[in-house]
Amino acid sequence: MHHTLRVIVAASAAMLAFGALAAPKDSVTIGMVLEPPGLDPTAGAAAAIGEITHYNIFEGLTKINSDFTVTPLLAESWSLSPDSKTLTFKLRKDVHFQDGETFTSKDVKFSFERAAAADSTNKEKAFFASIEAIDASDPATVSLKFKQPSFDALYHLGMNTAVIVDPKNVAANATNPVGTGPYKLANWSKGSSITLEKWDGYRDAAKIAIKKATFRIISDPSAGVAALLAGDVDAFPRFQGVDSLAQFQSDPRFQVMVGGTEGKTILSINNKKKPLDDVRVRRAIAYAIDRKAIIDGAMSGLGTPIGSHLTPNDPGYVDLTGEYPHDPAKAKALLKEASVTTPLQLSLILPPPAYARKGGEIIAAQLAEVGIEAKIENVEWAQWLSGVYKEKNFDLTIISHVEPLDIGIYANPDYYFQYDNKDFRDIIAKLNAAPDLETYKKNMADAERKLADDSVNAFLFQLPNPTVADAKLNGLWKDAPIFANDLSAMSWK
Repeated sequence: MHHTLRVIVAASAAMLAFGALAAPKDSVTIGMVLEPPGLDPTAGAAAAIGEITHYNIFEGLTKINSDFTVTPLLAESWSLSPDSKTLTFKLRKDVHFQDGETFTSKDVKFSFERAAAADSTNKEKAFFASIEAIDASDPATVSLKFKQPSFDALYHLGMNTAVIVDPKNVAANATNPVGTGPYKLANWSKGSSITLEKWDGYRDAAKIAIKKATFRIISDPSAGVAALLAGDVDAFPRFQGVDSLAQFQSDPRFQVMVGGTEGKTILSINNKKKPLDDVRVRRAIAYAIDRKAIIDGAMSGLGTPIGSHLTPNDPGYVDLTGEYPHDPAKAKALLKEASVTTPLQLSLILPPPAYARKGGEIIAAQLAEVGIEAKIENVEWAQWLSGVYKEKNFDLTIISHVEPLDIGIYANPDYYFQYDNKDFRDIIAKLNAAPDLETYKKNMADAERKLADDSVNAFLFQLPNPTVADAKLNGLWKDAPIFANDLSAMSWK
């Protein structure tokens, strides 16, 4: 009897174990370098907000896909008026917010008018301010009338800054976000992780394979490598430990993808600080920089050099990397011409990403060769946002601007690098009013050349998108035109 019981128990245990092995995995842990300061992408500038919330908690009218195509999301379809000034969207009728409220055109009108308001902190405020009128008289239709033709409006409307928010919850979105997406916030352990859980009330809930997703904050590249090898993290998009890619490429447990992003990695210069307000000094900095050495040293050779604020896959891109070849002698001559006493002491504020920390050390050494002593100060992301972005208390910093087609930020004199140039603003006005795509591209090229000529910032390289993940995880993006982790597309083999 005892023997029979043991056999039954053993058989039952074996069946349970087999069942556990056979059941498809329904959770995922994703590594992230930076912790977001909040979870409302319409009110904060940090790209990390979108990495967690975009497409997961919040949705917009359109969706930017990994191949840079734009498809409907909360909109079913759209049409553009002959004069390219009015976009009309037919909205989905099966959408609810996670608090039960029905999504209608009035929510679109509220969201976009809030983004354009005087007290708005939306990163794309200027875009929303370019909307002259919003017609939301039909709950299932919304029309946006722009002041000028807007060829890139569909891209702007697909960014995390344009997600639709619930008017009843908008004040709490930074810590308790409520959207229309397939996931809800389950837990936020500050400094450690953010966990999302599948929302069963989502319109296509049956199609969502991942029930729980945990975003682990791992700022140290070596710790990221260790977490992947130990299986503590299933995927690490925008992986910082690029020196370790070969190790993962030779390990069959992992998949490694290297794509491109919209990230324009730049040495930002405070254009209002003396002597950086002198274009000769900014040009000297540009000539002192050796882009290839930075890409090789900080990114293990991954990254495409850029000469202005656009990436090679953008419409109207012009290769201006030849404008400032590495020329220390010319840099020294320009500093002398500007009557700068060397060594010139400047601050170099570096946020956590490896492209900034490792790249900053290389840049500091290059600047030292021409008589500029860049004093490095490593800061956390929150410090960067408060000190550099808001207070503009810096000389130099390194950052990657990841929003698509965001060259218009240079038309805002109050933006953190404080470039104030009417000629450039006139070019942007022409760009925004372009009557056709060819004119748009021509004006875009003029804008790029003006930024390069004024050496507003030292333009370094297009940020690559290296991803290391468990070989059995499907649905990850290779290219990242926006920084998002689309959990709804993920599943396990």
